[in-house]
Amino acid sequence: MPIRPLAAALALSFFAAATALAGDWQAVLDDARGQTVHWHAWAGDTRVNDYLDWVKGRVRDEYGIELVHVKIDDTGSAVSRVLAERSAGNHDDGSVDLIWINGENFAAMRENDLLFGPFAERLPHFALTHPEHNPEVVTDFTLPTEGFESPWGKAQITFYYDADTLEEEPPRSMAQLLAWAEANPGRFTYPRIPDFLGSTFLKQALIALVDDSDALYAPVDQSDFAAVSAPLWEYLDALHPHLWRRGRQFPASGPEMRRLMGDGELELAFTFNPAEPAAAVADLELPESTRSYVLDGGTLGNVHFVAIPFNSPHQAAAMVVADFLLTPEAQARKQDLAVWGDPTVLDVARLDDADRARFEQASDHPALLPPQALAETLPEPHPSWMTALQEAWQARYVGGP
Repeated sequence: MPIRPLAAALALSFFAAATALAGDWQAVLDDARGQTVHWHAWAGDTRVNDYLDWVKGRVRDEYGIELVHVKIDDTGSAVSRVLAERSAGNHDDGSVDLIWINGENFAAMRENDLLFGPFAERLPHFALTHPEHNPEVVTDFTLPTEGFESPWGKAQITFYYDADTLEEEPPRSMAQLLAWAEANPGRFTYPRIPDFLGSTFLKQALIALVDDSDALYAPVDQSDFAAVSAPLWEYLDALHPHLWRRGRQFPASGPEMRRLMGDGELELAFTFNPAEPAAAVADLELPESTRSYVLDGGTLGNVHFVAIPFNSPHQAAAMVVADFLLTPEAQARKQDLAVWGDPTVLDVARLDDADRARFEQASDHPALLPPQALAETLPEPHPSWMTALQEAWQARYVGGP
């Protein structure tokens, strides 16, 4: 499904507003100096944590901001904290200054008026995303961001395998995946729901299995959820007995699934970061024979963001951190396979020569897909579908299929 025209219109309005608001940025920088930003961000991967440590040092040196990475397993916990603070009447001295967020958590915060903004168009480096040409940076799970979150990185489901042990062609569709799992029991799995990557796998499967996916791009309560999702449960019922540990146990996260691949327990896995397999090879976590691919017809992809709660006492510093994350320096380092490998949200082709050179890296890594291989990106369903699928999965499978 195409990204909604409204997102493109919003992108143009954000771009126009950026010029008008740029003049007050020095005042933001002045206010930010000496502030402490408590950034609630997922901490389930060493490379991510190391990158955030680097950001911490850079914003301290450049802007006089102390950045504290509040390590969380589930973004929903930060959302719940902000909601609890508002319920207690805490409207200006919250404990959360910045959140790594997207999808259903962003939708929940917008619905409950828990976000500061709009602020994204006030960030000087936001213009480098060229939203008028890249509306995905102002759209989150079909919802226009309206400046209440700033893009930070991209993601797309990418499958990977060990070419030395997988002798046949890897499965190129969800139907082929089921047949492959039946022929290779115990060699594939997905993370336990409600893990984000596991939930994304459910959405990828549902998109492939439904006859008409239009219902997935509207709020779930506008459809017959049981009828629309029925093919997914039928598929999983058939798949689970052939998974790792017969589907009675699931890895907790993508990094844990990657470790199972590295240990040789799995023969096929997937990630939401297309560069992760190559980065893991460089870190000696996966064998050099690792290869990546996407399913025929494309795979699910999105942009992830940062947002500022309405009651953050350090909103100026949080904005400065969000802007630093959009600098070519920070984006290029994040995309570096030796650091993290998370794809940039900047429109690299429109950068000047010096900044564009920052993103040049070897593209012939055998585990790294070329950009054109990721051209077919399936948009995320409405965020309400993720919540409904998670709840239905847990009701159906917790304790074993």
